[in-house]
Amino acid sequence: MDNSQKLRKQVKDEFMQYLSDHKHRKTPERFAILDHIYNTKGHFDMDSLYKSMVDVNFRVSRATLYNTIELLLDCGLVVKHQFGGNISKYERAYGNENHDHIICTSCGEVWETKNGNLFTPAQQRKIKKFTVSYYSMYIYGICSKCSHAKKIALRRLNNEAKK
Repeated sequence: MDNSQKLRKQVKDEFMQYLSDHKHRKTPERFAILDHIYNTKGHFDMDSLYKSMVDVNFRVSRATLYNTIELLLDCGLVVKHQFGGNISKYERAYGNENHDHIICTSCGEVWETKNGNLFTPAQQRKIKKFTVSYYSMYIYGICSKCSHAKKIALRRLNNEAKK
């Protein structure tokens, strides 16, 4: 069994335990959504998740997606991000290395960049009675593409003003 299969089995077992503990139904749709999320890397929003599931011929209602995401958030298998705007983005919680999110405030594009471990063993000992599951850093700025476009627009305005 490769690492991907082990990870999917682990999250399935955790989800199964969570559903049992909280007396939720164990439906095939919920497990299909979980498996689909863990077969996909990167961020997703609810519309892209719905579309990607329809693209692989899995029929699921938006209501089921939203309800399942809430369960996956509650049991810690999915992480929710607000990078700006009104759209929530999600990503799987397990199988991701710690990483930073670089967000362009102009176009809204999001990139991931790997970081080292922010917590040294000494810092981890200082956080007593607290187990770090994951962490994320958001870095906001303007990407080179938007910065370049802004410079060109300013040059055009300056050239037009000189005429």
